Formats: sequence, structure tokens, C-alpha cells
Amino acid sequence: MVWIPTVRKQQKLKVRSVFISDIHLGFKGCQADSLLHFLHSVETDYLFLVGDIVDFWAIMKNPTWPQKHTNVIRSILGKAKHETKVIYVPGNHDDSMRDYVGHKFGNVEIHRDYVHTTVDGRKLLVMHGDEFDLIVKNSRWLSNLGSYLYDKLLSLNHIVNGIRRLFNSSYWSLAAYLKHKVKNAVDYIGNFEDALAHFAEERGVDGVVCGHIHHAEIRDINGILYCNDGDWVESCTSLIEYNDGQLEILHWENNFEQSTISELEEILGTRDAA
Repeated sequence: MVWIPTVRKQQKLKVRSVFISDIHLGFKGCQADSLLHFLHSVETDYLFLVGDIVDFWAIMKNPTWPQKHTNVIRSILGKAKHETKVIYVPGNHDDSMRDYVGHKFGNVEIHRDYVHTTVDGRKLLVMHGDEFDLIVKNSRWLSNLGSYLYDKLLSLNHIVNGIRRLFNSSYWSLAAYLKHKVKNAVDYIGNFEDALAHFAEERGVDGVVCGHIHHAEIRDINGILYCNDGDWVESCTSLIEYNDGQLEILHWENNFEQSTISELEEILGTRDAA
């Protein structure tokens, strides 16, 4: 089930756990405004950062870091300071952070993977998932080519959605549409999900939470609960554990009002330079 909320400044969504991944800070396609609105609007006991939080690949190719990307880091550290347990499981785009597994920075714990127990007793293995992507594991140049083509698709997204805004139409992802229509991509997603579920079964847990493929989903695979929390480039999704243990994919509103962004910037005390 996907819920599109309309939370505003005076409201807070109170949950037990939030899982987010594939933010890609440092990449021009990062939906930082939507993420900041989400982080400000939710209170959680646990915040899991499930890899590709900072996109070091993109930064090395085309360095960019707007103020709102710093604001995301500040918001996460602020939660870590105020009673939210923050667990960071690095992915392939921020794999240099794996050198610091076992350390804690600003109350943020860094783990290679992590077993989270839900309030109703289910054990979920939290991992990014790139270990099961043979393209990333065995062919870095092919992965870089795919990343380049993906960047071009996101540029087309920007043009397409600029036209859609002229007609008051909602955000639509060309990249996501093509990914779900092309047979090879669909087969790849299915194989990836099956591999993660099989690994979780071998680890003796009830389910797995991952990211990496930018495809949010919750489904049962041979008795194993497979959860992918999506991304903050195409779909602006997270996985939520409510206080009764229920899990849900939450799709945050991409096209919130500009006034909401202004209110958020005032709260954070910083704005992008004019």
C-alpha cells in the first residue's frame, strides 16, 4: 500500500522506524527539498540510512553541493542528537564509508548490515543490496555507463516535468516508467529481489530491507518479507514501521507548495544563496 500524505508544518507523523536510502546527496537529481520536508514532518525512534546517502561517484564526476544538501545532513544529525537512533548502512555510491564500520559519528552508528527487530518481533536484515548486483560487483565501467545514461534520463525528466507543470500536472518519472516497461529491467528487479530474499533466509531472519535499485516494494517471497524503501531521486519513498509493527511504503508529496519550502528554510535557519 502506498500512502501520499499531506502533512504540514503544524503536524507530525509519529512512527517507530523510518528506512530511507538512495538519497544521492551531491547529485543534481537529488530531491532534497522533498526529503527535508519529510524529515521535518516525521518523528521516529529509529532512522535507518540504507546506503547511497552521499553520491561520491557523482561528486567526483561533477562536483555540486547546494545548501539544501547540507541541510539534509543537519536534519539527520539533529534527529540523532534528540532521541532518534540513527543507523547508517553504506551502499556502493558511498562505499568509502564502509571503512568506518563499527564507528559512531555525531551519534550516527555505521554498520555493514544490521538486524532490526520490529515491535511485533520480526527480525529484518537491513542492507543496501549492491552486493547482489553483478554489474556493480564485476564491471565498474559498465556500472558507470549505466550511471551516465541514468543521469541523461533524469535530465529528460526535468524537461518533461517542466512541460507538465505548465498544464498543472503532477510529477512523473520517465526513468521509472522506462525501467518498469523494459523487459530486461523487469527481469533484473525480479532476480535481485529473489537473491536478497534467499540471502535473508540463509541468515535466519524473517525479512530484508534494502535499497539500491530505486524500486520501492513490500512483498512476500517464499515466506520471507522483502522490503525495498525506494529512493529520493525518482519516487521520494520511504519504508515506515508504525508503532503497532505494521510496515508500509510511504510516497512523500513531490509537489508541495513553495511556501512550505520557505517555512522549512526558516526553521533550518539557512537558505540557498541568491
